[in-house]
Amino acid sequence: MHSHTLLITATILMFIVTTVLASTWHFNRHIPGLGNWALTYLSGFALCVVLLSNQYLPTASQVVATQLLSFLVAYLNVAGARAYVGRRPLGTAHVITAALVLVAFCLHFTLTHPHPGIRFAATSFATGILFLLGARTLAVGALRTYPARYLFALASTLHGSFLLVRPLLFAPGSRGLFDANHALAISEFVVLESIVALILLAFGALMLANEHSTSELRRLAERDSLTGVFNRRCFIDLLGKALSRGQRSGLPSAVLLLDLDHFKSINDTLGHKGGDEALRHFVHTALASLRNEDVIGRVGGEEFAILLSGAGRAEALATAERVRAAVAARRLQMEKDVSIQLTVSVGVAISRRNDTIESVLDRADQAMYAAKHNGRNRVETLEADETLQLVTRAA
Repeated sequence: MHSHTLLITATILMFIVTTVLASTWHFNRHIPGLGNWALTYLSGFALCVVLLSNQYLPTASQVVATQLLSFLVAYLNVAGARAYVGRRPLGTAHVITAALVLVAFCLHFTLTHPHPGIRFAATSFATGILFLLGARTLAVGALRTYPARYLFALASTLHGSFLLVRPLLFAPGSRGLFDANHALAISEFVVLESIVALILLAFGALMLANEHSTSELRRLAERDSLTGVFNRRCFIDLLGKALSRGQRSGLPSAVLLLDLDHFKSINDTLGHKGGDEALRHFVHTALASLRNEDVIGRVGGEEFAILLSGAGRAEALATAERVRAAVAARRLQMEKDVSIQLTVSVGVAISRRNDTIESVLDRADQAMYAAKHNGRNRVETLEADETLQLVTRAA
């Protein structure tokens, strides 16, 4: 196929993909990076139009337009990848400086010391590095967790690598492999490779958009919308899995049941908005006292549960007291110089052999109600003989 025909094909595909991605982004603006990828293909479409119009443009205009658009395509691809994984964009000043240096460099080797090979190599190197950077951004530590990133990272890696070695195809010393008679074939191969990369990256972007939507739906199904911790259904499911693992390994797990003291009076005094703020404040404080592997869920209105996998009695009681003390020590600052002190009553239960979800939660619930009955702002647990014993008292 003639290179001009391939370029027209690439232009049409760029327009189609731009339309698809822009439409997808219009209805899914919450998906990070999707807007950047739509702009990537819009820039690619503009680049194809410029390349098709080369004979009608002054040389300097051709160079400036093609270099800027080539750089913009690669940069927006990286920007989309960084946005998708929640990283800040590359520094604006550095990006603009790099783009201007590339344009100036290419103008120098076009107008002052004409050398198409050096100009071609500079553009290939700059854009290749950016595509590899985009692949690395998506791939680091995430491919196993998010398989949909494989295609996009792989396509970016292959295209970036090809851009880095592409100048060698046109190097003077490569005559043994590609002499001058093959220049047209090489040009066609370059355009064809870009089309394949375009298709793979487009599918990759759409797969990433689907991955994000699926993850968001899963998060909404598993998380409490107010506090962001696991909801009751998900916590119960995780507790069941922990008990099953414990029965196989022989290691216990601890369940902490926590209830905010006098929460009704907070709602009555500060309204539901103040109550919501108190719940978020409690969660933020509790999370700061837990390990990364510990699980916390909201199992009732003002009632929370914490799962400590592999924790024995001593560790569970120490964690419960640490959370209780942290909540009591940190006042919640409200509007108009109003602050309140939250306290929490905690019941602790340690899993036993053949425990069920209901039995371990029941013991934690009994211990928590004992903490309420004995004065609140305290931690209690059930002994082996199932009598309640005070573990710690608030200062």
